Amino acid sequence: MKLSEGVEQAIHSVAMLAQLSADGVLSAASLAAYHGVKTSYLLKHLQALSGAGLLATLPGPRGGYRLARKAEQITLLDIVLAVEGPEPAFRCLEIRQRGPNPLPGKPTRPCEINAAMLRAEKAYRAELRRVTVADILADVAAGDDGSIAARGCAFLAIHERKQGA
Repeated sequence: MKLSEGVEQAIHSVAMLAQLSADGVLSAASLAAYHGVKTSYLLKHLQALSGAGLLATLPGPRGGYRLARKAEQITLLDIVLAVEGPEPAFRCLEIRQRGPNPLPGKPTRPCEINAAMLRAEKAYRAELRRVTVADILADVAAGDDGSIAARGCAFLAIHERKQGA
């Protein structure tokens, strides 16, 4: 299975937004600069995350993005579905019924290949549903020698916009 680059960008962006102060926001341009990606491409994914209710958007020149829910309430599956959509990765097109020698009549049994792929999809989604953004941040913090935290704090000190200010 191959997920788009947008999934990685979205997960990293949500993780960064989870570290904001209560009244803070980040612009799409700041998030894109931090991750070294194009703002126009990242914006598409930030809008999808907003549409899914994962991010709140604050308009205006001092506006930006912040989490709409707590990091403990946002799963990796929430992010993947917002960016990639709800369709399963595998879509059975019943090719066993094509070609010069299709099965006679309508198949009475489901396609075993489709059934196996759907079981795998179910397991994959269950694992992504189990992991929250807060879990990811805790894992990063546990293995950090301080350099990751310092990089993020330095960036936020410059780019975080306070809504109360």
